[in-house]
Amino acid sequence: MGNRRDFLKKSIAGSGAVALLSGTFSSCSSPEAKAPSFGNGDVILFQGDSITDAGRQRNIDQPNHQPALGHGYAQYAGVDLLCEHADKKLKVYNRGISGNKVYQLNDRWDKDCLSLKPNVLSILIGVNDYWHKRAGKYDASAEVYQNDYRALLQRTVKALPNIKLVLCEPFILPNTRAVDESWIEPFKVYQKAAKSLSEEFGTVWVPYQEVFNKALDSAPEAYWLPDGVHPSMAGAKLMADAWVKAVK
Repeated sequence: MGNRRDFLKKSIAGSGAVALLSGTFSSCSSPEAKAPSFGNGDVILFQGDSITDAGRQRNIDQPNHQPALGHGYAQYAGVDLLCEHADKKLKVYNRGISGNKVYQLNDRWDKDCLSLKPNVLSILIGVNDYWHKRAGKYDASAEVYQNDYRALLQRTVKALPNIKLVLCEPFILPNTRAVDESWIEPFKVYQKAAKSLSEEFGTVWVPYQEVFNKALDSAPEAYWLPDGVHPSMAGAKLMADAWVKAVK
């Protein structure tokens, strides 16, 4: 696996450090973002960590294969797209890998993203960048997260200039098995970093923290995210519905 520092030096050289920007979470897309219109044969790729992975069978490479899409939001959203656009022969892939942080996406980006030539790329990443740091397993700041993420997006749009990007907000819910109230303020910095990148690159934005906060009106935290990070079946369906709404 590649070294995150080498990646950062190569990808950010000449760009300079950029301050973390604040953002709001009320809209489903950045001001200049346009929801993707799906064309015949379009490739839709879901990328991220365990929330996206959701137990998918990684030995299956073909698109639109239920075990290969996992049992999470990527499968639910993919099914919705395939039903709604049945005449367009869409190809839906899931290449999320449990435990990933941004620099680990970069390590496998050629194989698991660029080679698939997606027309629409959805990325959900960030909770491990904070969680592993909090647990003492990873020594990097929110600024590193933002810079790594920016470099990955720059690399992507350079290779695939017509790609349509969907950035998903990393999210948590406290009062659960793994997450308590002390997560909230430091994790907001990562959320704001992701939001600022969505605005910078003009992507569709899926405001998952807002989605889950609103869902608490119907059921408690553990109903949606039992450990505060990974969704239940209901949480995954909630995510898929929000994703589909954002891209329409």
